[in-house]
Amino acid sequence: MSAPSVRERLIVPLDVPSVEDAWGLVDRLGDTACHYKIGHALQFCGGLDLARDLVRDGNRVFLDVKLHDIPNTIENGVARIRDLGVGFVTVHAYPQTMAAAQHAAQGSSLQILGVTVLTSMADADLTEAGYAMSVADLVRQRARQAADVGVTGVVCAPPDLAMIREDVGDDLQLVTPGVRPAGSEAGDQKRVATPGEAIAAGADYLVVGRPIYAAPDPAAAARSVIEEITQALGERNA
Repeated sequence: MSAPSVRERLIVPLDVPSVEDAWGLVDRLGDTACHYKIGHALQFCGGLDLARDLVRDGNRVFLDVKLHDIPNTIENGVARIRDLGVGFVTVHAYPQTMAAAQHAAQGSSLQILGVTVLTSMADADLTEAGYAMSVADLVRQRARQAADVGVTGVVCAPPDLAMIREDVGDDLQLVTPGVRPAGSEAGDQKRVATPGEAIAAGADYLVVGRPIYAAPDPAAAARSVIEEITQALGERNA
């Protein structure tokens, strides 16, 4: 697998109300961005056709569906997603779910990402949900299981990056939401980092949403993040 370009490492979520708004954001970003994430809300109002069109235009697309179901249903769903031509698709990082998705993606360019623990969740949230372990322990367990299953990578919060790298080395691609440039509001994210901090800790891809799409000049905001990624990669590889 070839290393992604710096532009590809920045994933911009199209978290806007409509496909028309999504195209408006893509147009405003111009050549600055080339990798887009389509989440649940947009998928329910034309986002799958948007994914096909973005791929057709030469962009990379991350379909963030967070699938979790019985293996047969997962395999059938991922087999249909394969036809869209997208690069990444997410499933929840349960071993059975990841294995079914990986099996369905075999022979295609579709890459499976396991979602470890959502960036909006802290230890107290896991306790409330019935988990008898900390966020760190659950992330570590799910990352190891993802590596064992053979999926491409995992989605994890910035504070988990160094721990996962220590545990699994370069066996997984690490995709990191909860990235906020210095001075940005955290919003509903509880475990965040700046782009430079995330890259330094071992992230391969950064998902940066509101600081870009809510900025007065999204292209300028994206360029600023890309510059920070470039600098951090240089320092990491020095």
